[in-house]
Amino acid sequence: MENVPFVLTKLPSKSIMFYCIFSHMKTEQYKIIEKYLIKEFVNRLFPISKVVAPVYKGFGNYVFEEIKSEENVTFKYIPTILPPKKYLLPKKETILEFKKNQELIIQPVVEYENLILFGVHTCDIAGFKCLNKVMSDTPKDVSFLLRKEHIVIIGIECNDYCDQYASCAFVGAHLPTTGYDLMFTELNDIFIVHVHSSKGTNIVEKTGLFKPATDAHIKELRELREKKAKIFYNEIPTERRYIPDLFDRSWNASVWKELEEKCLSCGNCTAVCPTCYCFDIAEEVDLTLKSGKRFRIWFSCQLDPFAKVAGGIDFRKERSARQRHRFYRKFRYHVDRFGMIFCTGCGRCSRTCMAGINLKEVLISLIKESEAKIWRKWL
Repeated sequence: MENVPFVLTKLPSKSIMFYCIFSHMKTEQYKIIEKYLIKEFVNRLFPISKVVAPVYKGFGNYVFEEIKSEENVTFKYIPTILPPKKYLLPKKETILEFKKNQELIIQPVVEYENLILFGVHTCDIAGFKCLNKVMSDTPKDVSFLLRKEHIVIIGIECNDYCDQYASCAFVGAHLPTTGYDLMFTELNDIFIVHVHSSKGTNIVEKTGLFKPATDAHIKELRELREKKAKIFYNEIPTERRYIPDLFDRSWNASVWKELEEKCLSCGNCTAVCPTCYCFDIAEEVDLTLKSGKRFRIWFSCQLDPFAKVAGGIDFRKERSARQRHRFYRKFRYHVDRFGMIFCTGCGRCSRTCMAGINLKEVLISLIKESEAKIWRKWL
């Protein structure tokens, strides 16, 4: 009999996941800092490097931008409009310059700067890990990897859901695992800080505001994570491991046609996604035709020109095909190639969609349609 995996069950692996996290907690890897010192900590980052942090812009919107004062930092926020990936993979970056005098000179360009990214949520750190997987694959993206080496990532763990659009627990991005240099977790009157790299150790030593964590602090952190296991629940009625199989069944699902009726092909969903990395190439040439630059610019699979090839043929002309491609890129294709789901549960695509397309609702609709087909087959 064919396996029917899409049942309304809780994840049995949660206890195992939390056990693995707890079992690797070593007191010497943790520091603490009193809450009243956190603004002073930010102040002490300025002499070290340029600092970027989440800043409130009004109307419920936040952005990552350079700060000059600790007063501008927002410590509790819903995901920013654009993810902090824009500092690792800029919206527009020069990759080549050329000049022609007596001879043509072509010079590759790699743009980077020393930077501290402060206050990054675990969902965005999960996005960094996805991008790092892609950019480290052959052929390696030297610009991305070099830029990453010059960035310090300081995370802040969420102790509650951002809003109704988030689904970080479903993809396992609600807990810190790897991909950061320091991770701040708020407890009662302190932040406990996981020091995860030599760059993180350097920040701790240079700021000089931290104290060693004790066993009591580690116990408090364990209790918080156990509490989070009840707060962050899987809102999708299946287990994450069954999602690739769901998409194997869903190529011809009616859901894609329903999305076609809604989608405006504006590209907002991909513009704000922390794991999208598609780009276009453009060139600007001086009026003398003797010098110019080549740029890499963010592009979107949801825009009509994306899939056009020679002869004007568009192999993904329908909006339904473009939406299907977006979901398969998140939940199927990269599982085969990299063993990872490329959705971080940040909710940005749902939050910013002008047509009201909600990622969680799409997944639930796909599950219901797949279940209905299976039951009809076996009845």
